[in-house]
Amino acid sequence: MRSHVLATIAVVATSMALVGCATLQRTVEVQSDLDSLTKSGAVGSIATLDDNSTTTVLTSGVPHQTNGDSIGPRYRVRIAGVTKTFTAALVLQLVAQDKVGLDAPVQRYLPGLVPGDTITVRHLLQHRSGLAEFAGEPNADEWVAANENRTLTPADAVAIALSKPAQFEPGSAFRYTNTNYIVLGMLVEAVTGRSYADELRTRILEPLELEDTYLPPPGERDIRGEHMTGYADLPGGRTDVSRIEPSIPWSAGALVSTGKDLNTFWRALLSGRIVPENELTEMTTPHAGATEAEGLGYGLGVGSTELPCGVTYIGHSGGIYGYYTLSGATEDRAYTVTLTSTPKEQPDIVAMLSHALCP
Repeated sequence: MRSHVLATIAVVATSMALVGCATLQRTVEVQSDLDSLTKSGAVGSIATLDDNSTTTVLTSGVPHQTNGDSIGPRYRVRIAGVTKTFTAALVLQLVAQDKVGLDAPVQRYLPGLVPGDTITVRHLLQHRSGLAEFAGEPNADEWVAANENRTLTPADAVAIALSKPAQFEPGSAFRYTNTNYIVLGMLVEAVTGRSYADELRTRILEPLELEDTYLPPPGERDIRGEHMTGYADLPGGRTDVSRIEPSIPWSAGALVSTGKDLNTFWRALLSGRIVPENELTEMTTPHAGATEAEGLGYGLGVGSTELPCGVTYIGHSGGIYGYYTLSGATEDRAYTVTLTSTPKEQPDIVAMLSHALCP
């Protein structure tokens, strides 16, 4: 997983699919953002905007650099860290059902998994547990593992993290790590007695009819159906890295989805259809001192910021081999953008969000 680094994305030819009617200015500005990414060396990019009544899909570049095809409006991508918001939503549903306590020790639900009883469920959701990062280690690299035909269990991932010193005392600081959300996936399974994949499907994917969103099982390394290919600049040159081992990112970053599905998810989340009002307030309230790389204040599985126009954006970002996704919503609009290779110049995230979401 590469959770806060632009990992790959794309461009060369521009295609546009418009459904309904977005303002011309918004469309022009978002298209310009995508084209700038292409000019900066990205292979392809796709942005999906939703304003309640209409959906607009804009693209730049190509889905695969080996041919000149256009990017389709429902092409799937790996959404990486945006998976964490889905996991947080599952946990907060269990909190609302009095099956999990936000301030209860993790030991209550997963005895013996993490040391001591000072790490709470809230600490995991806020990345304040102090648990070290497991991802990226030689035996926990999803692209290398796919090439070597290896999988990784969640327990093994946690064991890798626990083999390193704690980063800080639980609750005393903020440090974004995938380990926190692997433990939360295990917690969902322990409390419900069902697999994380089953809970995700029955609680979120099926009720919202997110037909293009799925969690690949261990060993399923290719993306189903039409999708954008992810690329990385490796020592041997630009390389197709879209084939990865999903058991490594799992509940922290393995979901595959589309802009349309993600926008539907954010609209449902912020309207209270997934997480009840009390828990949603907890979820979307940033913790003091918890700030993501993109400058978003971090709550429970989501980031938030006030855009220059005064509207509040709630969302999450995610980077994994070949893909970087930024996805979220305001009260009136939802926006998802994915790149499939790293541009030479880092994009201005706040400007992109403002162009897509400000009135």
